[in-house]
Amino acid sequence: MRWLYSLLMALAQVGLRRKLVRRARAEPLYGEAVPERFGRYTTAWPKAPGPTVWLHAVSLGETRTAALLLGPLRQALPGMRLLLTHGTATGRAEGARLLQAGDVQVWQPWDSTGPVQRFLKQFRPDIGILMETEVWPNLVATCRQQGVPLVLANARLSERSYQKAQRLAWLARPAYRALAAVWAQTPDDARRLQALGAPVQGVFGNLKFDARPDAAQVATGREGRASLGRPVAMLASSRDGEEAQLLQILKKKTTLSPVDTGVLAINSVAIEPQWLIVPRHPQRFDEVAALVQAQGFGLVRRSQGGPWPPVAQSGQSNGGQTPTIWLGDSLGEMALYYGLANVALLGGSFAPLGGQNLIEAAACGCPVLMGPHTFNFAEAAELALAAGAAQRLGSMEEGVAAVQALLGQPAQQQAMAEAALRFAGAHSGAGQRTVAAVQAFLLA
Repeated sequence: MRWLYSLLMALAQVGLRRKLVRRARAEPLYGEAVPERFGRYTTAWPKAPGPTVWLHAVSLGETRTAALLLGPLRQALPGMRLLLTHGTATGRAEGARLLQAGDVQVWQPWDSTGPVQRFLKQFRPDIGILMETEVWPNLVATCRQQGVPLVLANARLSERSYQKAQRLAWLARPAYRALAAVWAQTPDDARRLQALGAPVQGVFGNLKFDARPDAAQVATGREGRASLGRPVAMLASSRDGEEAQLLQILKKKTTLSPVDTGVLAINSVAIEPQWLIVPRHPQRFDEVAALVQAQGFGLVRRSQGGPWPPVAQSGQSNGGQTPTIWLGDSLGEMALYYGLANVALLGGSFAPLGGQNLIEAAACGCPVLMGPHTFNFAEAAELALAAGAAQRLGSMEEGVAAVQALLGQPAQQQAMAEAALRFAGAHSGAGQRTVAAVQAFLLA
């Protein structure tokens, strides 16, 4: 039945071009090198003496994970040349920082027969490594036909995604079966992938545990926190709708201090945290900034420069002083933000979006409070709970209340921070296991 899928994907190319034009208005990178998405390239790429390793990281998160694998790969495979592909503008922008002389970066080919065949003919990779979830039927089938081993690394498949794949089993099962190997994050991921016919050859753990946060950023954040004289609470990697939930709760609970000090009082508590919001997607930075101001809060944006953390400020609204929200609208500084925060609410988990990566927060020693929706990182979430590095709440309102409760118990907060560091350090090693498996394929 793949012929039907192939026909639909071929017909959809016109719609894709229109979509790229629309997206380029907000994110210009979507308008660059568009022919690459259809397997059209302007320059030749001659075969090199060393192996050509194709690494596909669709978006920002996968690209950051791929970076953890790339260093060990370069060490293990001297002379390797990297072919790096992405599907989103944020992924491509982040990936550009990983390139060395001789590497190439292009868009992922559209999953239609022609673009995929032209892509493979142009670059002739010795192996293809798909990160986490990116299994495309024509891409997998064509690689198998042309003898290119295509593997799925750091593989995960949530129960929700598994159920969706089951409904499209006529398409999903042949795609998963055609992979050369799958290296799963967890036993549950492995079980679901095997049920779809995937050739799971090992459970290697989560590559994100191999990440080491920027020590200088963490130190700067902690120094800033110490200088403030008040705790900092962070909504980390927030998704659409979650910022509005938080701001509405803060607005509802906020009253002005009876004296003209600018001190925020919530439920008669004299000292409250400074709130920091860091959106997951950079294209939403301006949207979130406008939302903060529309709710009547003052706003300080990291992108505006000046000292960080900023000097405590109050904006003016309705003739009185209002609390200020800090907006972390920069890329590559999550370690700074986690170092600054005493506690973090985990974005993506307070809306039914599956949660975000909590491992980076743990590696920075930041306690995590997460909502009910963590199906994209289910095992990491459960391990963090068991280790005492995280707590689970049922709603954003419960999360805000838990922030206040934790900040009122410094000993518990410190215990969670120490547990977070132990948790992050206890599960590393996936990178080396993955590199060894890649080497085995190239030597076969």
